[in-house]
Order: sequence, then structure tokens, then C-alpha cells
Amino acid sequence: MNDLPPEFSDQFLTEFDQLLSWRRDVRSFKKNPLDEEKFEKLLIQALKQSPSVGNSQPWRAIRLKTSEIRKKVRAHVEVEHQQSAKIYGGDAVKHYNRLKLHGLDTAPEQLAIFSVKDPQEGKGLGRQTMPETLVWSTIMAIHTLWLKARAEGIGLGWVSILRADKMNEILECPAEWQFIAYLCMGYPEEESQTPELVREKWQERVPTEKLILHR
Repeated sequence: MNDLPPEFSDQFLTEFDQLLSWRRDVRSFKKNPLDEEKFEKLLIQALKQSPSVGNSQPWRAIRLKTSEIRKKVRAHVEVEHQQSAKIYGGDAVKHYNRLKLHGLDTAPEQLAIFSVKDPQEGKGLGRQTMPETLVWSTIMAIHTLWLKARAEGIGLGWVSILRADKMNEILECPAEWQFIAYLCMGYPEEESQTPELVREKWQERVPTEKLILHR
């Protein structure tokens, strides 16, 4: 017997649109801790409800709880931040150095997300010609978590100024785990539906119409 799909109201569709608009990359967090039970439930439900190729569920999440490991990640990010600045010159490097690119110093929750390169789960279904679908599945799980967190007033920031091999080393993860993302989570210090890089005049959004092609 097939389950009947829900009929989403106009109000829900409007609110879902608002959720997508307010899903922003957060870099400034309040230091207030998140409720442990609530956050654990949020994380489990988001991963449980995420799609994956062949039902492989390749994602692995590590909650970084100890200050020692967080300090190692913070130090690595600082090194890579300075290295990244070298591609800019003149006013651009000054602008780059003014940007706030992560919330590592204040985010109460920090997660490292990995994707298993060849999990037994799924039995290889759907990834023989495109093995990268495992990584895409893990990214879908991150996006699901992002939306669910935002719906509960929790912000998420994706830190990308780091190196995958270094994260495997710092967290002592198996070689078959591919590092995907480092996430900061907590209550936002400020709210805006405008991307921070737009507010900081780093990059305007490209009109979406220019990104859609027809053949």
C-alpha cells in the first residue's frame, strides 16, 4: 500500500522560500552553547533524511569537542588563510584580510564531515560510472543539515580554508575517509538574508538568468 504524499499549503511554500533565502553562510556566532539533546537529534535526523546514491550513506561526521583538537584546526586554518592571501595584490589583499571567513573562535559546535570512498553499503549501486556521486551524496547531507538547522534558528558556516590531507592527519581518520567539509554551528550573532560577501562588497551575485542555458 502506497503512502499518500502530503499536500503542501501556499503558506508552507512561502515559508520554504523564506528558509532558502535565509540560509546563509554564518561566520559570526554567539557563544551560547546549543542544547545537547536538541543538537544531537538535529544531526541524526538530518543525516537519516538525506538522499544517497544506492542508499550507501557514505557520510561520516565527527563532532570536535576538545579544545586541543580545535586549536590544531584553528592553527592550520590561519596558515592557509595567510597562504591564500598571496594570490591577491594591492587593494584586493587589504579587502581580503578584512573579511571574516570563519567562526572558529566562537562557534559552540564544530563538525568535520567525511565521505567513505568505497563503502560496503549500497553494494556499488549507481556509482560504477560516476563514483563521485558518493561525495555528492555527502554534500546533499550537509545541505539537508543546513536547512534543518536554519529552520530551528541555528546558523551554519562552511570553512574551506584548509587542506583535506591535513584534516585526516589532525583527526587521525582512516585513509578511506575523504574529507569534505568543516562546519561551524551555533546561534548567529546577526541575521541577514543577504550573503556576507555581497554585504562586504567582495562579489555581487551573478543574475541567475545568465546561468541557465538552453539547447
